[in-house]
Amino acid sequence: DTARLFTVELRDERGRAMPFETVELRCADGNTLSMETVADGSVVFFPDLDRLSDRVWVRAGGGDWRMANLSRQPGGQVVKITATRDARAVTKLDLALVVDVTGSMGDEIRYLQAELESIIGALEKRHPELDIRVGFSFYRDQGDDFVTRTYPLDGDVSKAQARLAQQSANGGGDYEEAMQDALVRAANLDWRDDAVKSLLLVADAPPHDGDIGTAWLAAEHLRGKRVHIVPVGASGVGPMAEYVMRAMAAATQSRYTFLTDDSGIGNPHAKPAIDCYLVTRLDQLLRRVIDSQISGRRIEPEQGEVIRSVGQYDAGRCVLPPDFGEQQD
Repeated sequence: DTARLFTVELRDERGRAMPFETVELRCADGNTLSMETVADGSVVFFPDLDRLSDRVWVRAGGGDWRMANLSRQPGGQVVKITATRDARAVTKLDLALVVDVTGSMGDEIRYLQAELESIIGALEKRHPELDIRVGFSFYRDQGDDFVTRTYPLDGDVSKAQARLAQQSANGGGDYEEAMQDALVRAANLDWRDDAVKSLLLVADAPPHDGDIGTAWLAAEHLRGKRVHIVPVGASGVGPMAEYVMRAMAAATQSRYTFLTDDSGIGNPHAKPAIDCYLVTRLDQLLRRVIDSQISGRRIEPEQGEVIRSVGQYDAGRCVLPPDFGEQQD
């Protein structure tokens, strides 16, 4: 239930967000759960997913424990904590691309080959001191000439571009692909503890039904490593693929992104089950999403970047009409 959240926000005495700090939760039965804050100084827990008791104790940055009663009502619940030491600056980005390279993904692969350098260049321009590493996990399916092909995170962007340029779309056959294997490989990359960690999952199909559990376990492992999973839903994404990828984005404090027919990339695109969204160029979208993860604040498109809008969009939220529930019925 992504509508019911328990968020811990950690800031220093000057009100600055504190990234990469450990937040601990202790439940009534004594079990504990720990996660690290992202660049905006927050950690989001899901009471049902994380199996939290009605009453929890929380502490951050090694401070004192405090008690909180979890609300059973839909909506967010926030605990704000002030740390005694100063916030650290974000100076590093680890970016992994997990890409379906089966036969249906040719247009999307060519797009990434053309645009990756410009996306990274835009990030470097906005954050001149940022140390960026890029890695890959390309995947197909069982029975193809390879299932996964993984490259380590590397600070040489030209080498990353060359590795991407070597890829081509082939294989696949059936609809589902070996997404879970690529996510497992990505989870085991050499992610740096003091970096913003972002994973672009570019896909048009889910794992096979029997492999969805493994894919989710890999996503939970990435969540534990503080990796944002940013899905890019390509042409052909059906309800199961959208569900899996949106769940991964929500769990890792990230955003689900998707191609539309406006892009001119790939085959016709299914309309997503989302009540409102803005359509912009994909390179601009990915730059904004990753920049938001680095900056610790949501970056919205400038007016000139919006191609069209669907529904009433307000900074990532939908303004729903009063009779929305009746319409859904």
